[in-house]
Amino acid sequence: MNKLIKSFDWATNGISTAWCEEANFRIEALAGFGVVMLGIYLGFSQLEWVIIIGCIGLVLSAEMVNTAIEDLCDRIEPSHDPVIGKVKDIMSGFVLIVSVTSLIVGLIVFSNYL
Repeated sequence: MNKLIKSFDWATNGISTAWCEEANFRIEALAGFGVVMLGIYLGFSQLEWVIIIGCIGLVLSAEMVNTAIEDLCDRIEPSHDPVIGKVKDIMSGFVLIVSVTSLIVGLIVFSNYL
């Protein structure tokens, strides 16, 4: 049980670190909060909530994975390296795809209300 509690502590520490150190994570989290508030106001259905919360979770998770890989790359190779640059660009593209896809899904859900 003690190990389980410690793993939750480490996980919340990771989320806190992402919040404190990554401006994009804060922007995405605040945007997600705004979407949740608007969803409450509009009275989303249960299915719409599943879709919206899933998208918010995917975007925030993608940002955290991107941050972790970029930090690891910087630690492994602090100077400019074309392969490291390629990895970072691919990870940024991953976050962009997840974010744009989530935006499109959100627009489809919100189009029922606006």
